[in-house]
Amino acid sequence: MSDQITQLVSTAAELGHAIRSRRKALKMTQEELAMATGVSAATVIAIEKGKETAQVSLVLQLCRDLGLRLTVGT
Repeated sequence: MSDQITQLVSTAAELGHAIRSRRKALKMTQEELAMATGVSAATVIAIEKGKETAQVSLVLQLCRDLGLRLTVGT
C-alpha cells in the first residue's frame, strides 16, 4: 500500500498550501526549511502564502527538500 497523496494544484496559493502542509507534516519550522534549502525565512513565508512572482527554481528547491514530487500532465 502506498502513502502517496495526490493533490491537484492549479494556483500559486494551492502550491503554497501543499508546501506548508508537507513542512508541517515533517514538523519543520519555516526557519528550519529556509536553512535547509538555503533561502531566507521570508522567501519560505512568501511561497507558502502563494506569492505568484516567486522564482520557480526556489519553489522547486523547496519541493525537493520536502520530498514533494511534482507531476505535469493533461
